[in-house]
Amino acid sequence: MEVPVSCAPGPVDGLRRVQAAIAEACGRAGRDPSSVTLVAASKTVPADIIEQAITAGHLTYGENRVQEAKGKWPRLRGRYPEAGLHLIGPLQTNKVREAVALFDAIHSLDRASLCAALARECDRQDRRPRLLVQINVGSEPQKSGIMPDEADDFIGACRDEFGLEVAGAMCIPPFGKPPEPHFAALTKIAARNGLELLSMGMSSDFRQAIEHGATHVRVGSAIFGARS
Repeated sequence: MEVPVSCAPGPVDGLRRVQAAIAEACGRAGRDPSSVTLVAASKTVPADIIEQAITAGHLTYGENRVQEAKGKWPRLRGRYPEAGLHLIGPLQTNKVREAVALFDAIHSLDRASLCAALARECDRQDRRPRLLVQINVGSEPQKSGIMPDEADDFIGACRDEFGLEVAGAMCIPPFGKPPEPHFAALTKIAARNGLELLSMGMSSDFRQAIEHGATHVRVGSAIFGARS
């Protein structure tokens, strides 16, 4: 029987429910639960609520916007320096300096101009966040990300032209459609390009993502409740 995660009366209870569901999904997939990192998506969540989850022992968080993260995380990381922060939303080139300084991982590398800006800023700050290429697995015109048939060339350019160490790939499957084919597609792209990290799966589909090899699942509402 699956552990329900749709109701999150508080962040600690929601966190425990999601952790149990991850362990359950890993058990079905024959995986060690430690092979999956839960990125608690804290977009719009106030710092005091995030702090409840941190003090409960969870240390990896994801923010969608650089500006919002700047307003919450310097103080939080001052108090909890062991906390890790991932950028899981789009990154504008004019925010690269701040992003490199603040985030430990960036999941949304999706264009050459961003590669160039990141390469310059990583060298300037001597800081190297882990980088994941966002793949538009559904080839949706309204979404960011590299088209699947361009992924190999783009990953090669990241490495060879810009000197970036690409650690993984990220995707957001089309809304309302079965996610499994899209998770499988990302897994294949990552495998043939030697990428270690797979960031895929959110509150509604992280179980399926784990069964397809996700190393990072980005879960927000199942932990913190529905966003306003």
